[in-house]
Amino acid sequence: MGIDTAADACRDIVDRVGEAVIADRTFLETVVTGLLARGHVLVEDVPGTGKTLTAIALADALGLEFNRIQFTPDLLPSDITGTHVYDEHDGTFRFQRGPVFANVVLADEINRAPPKTQSALLEAMDEGQVSADGETFDLPEPFFVIATQNPVEQEGTFRLPEAQRDRFVVKVSMGYPDRAGELELIERRSNRTTTKPRVESVFGGVESTSDRTNPGNADQVTALRQVPEIVTVEREVREYLVDLARATREDGRVEIGVSPRGIQRFFEAARAHAVVAGRSYVAPDDVKAVAPAVLIHRLVLTSEASIREVDPATIVTAVLDAVEVPAATAD
Repeated sequence: MGIDTAADACRDIVDRVGEAVIADRTFLETVVTGLLARGHVLVEDVPGTGKTLTAIALADALGLEFNRIQFTPDLLPSDITGTHVYDEHDGTFRFQRGPVFANVVLADEINRAPPKTQSALLEAMDEGQVSADGETFDLPEPFFVIATQNPVEQEGTFRLPEAQRDRFVVKVSMGYPDRAGELELIERRSNRTTTKPRVESVFGGVESTSDRTNPGNADQVTALRQVPEIVTVEREVREYLVDLARATREDGRVEIGVSPRGIQRFFEAARAHAVVAGRSYVAPDDVKAVAPAVLIHRLVLTSEASIREVDPATIVTAVLDAVEVPAATAD
């Protein structure tokens, strides 16, 4: 699959999800960027803004198998990954796969479960596999997690462990729709025969939920996620990206800045953003466009900065203002 074909597919995905979800186009493009970067996406916002519907619509647009896991305080790790059960007929134990075994997994309200349960996703997100009782089980390809969370200030929420936050290539916020968008919501609900908006797959019509398992769709999405690998990145742009990430560690308000793994995710997201924009090379604007979504959730502030309620977004803005932008052009 070439750059132009991939860009057209990304545009179609954003268009189709946008038909079902009242959301800013930039937000949807960032979600698709996370998909292309072969990473996972964390969506944070207050309840009722459409986070769950976005994940469902995206799975429909991709035509992939989809599972939703509702995170609650009593959810166990085995409820996510699966467990061995005894088969009385054969007299043996067999592994009963959990809901994480799907192409697109919605971890809904992930921060309502305690850290131990949240961590059950770590191996799946990082290595595309699940280990249980000494056995390893491969997850479907492609595998993509969209996790939603409510702001940590809300009652009944737990802060995600730092290691898990680092596994999300981007973190985005939907925000409230504008006035026209909320009027559109009312318009849709005015017809009481209308249920959840229906989205057809970009790679072929989807007639029912079971049709999402079409192997051709999985192959197409896998091919789409490989396209950023052919995007070129000039040395000046690579240095700019690395300098931005390293600058987060030098800010006195930051205890832990962006890790080397975070720099790699930054690089992958910049290439994916270039594909969404229809370019075969990464421009400094691609780096700047994805920087907030990639960097903010990776910063751990000092105790003093936290007490002063410093917003990590202001640190990323300061870094973007401080680091010189290269005048890079494509070959």
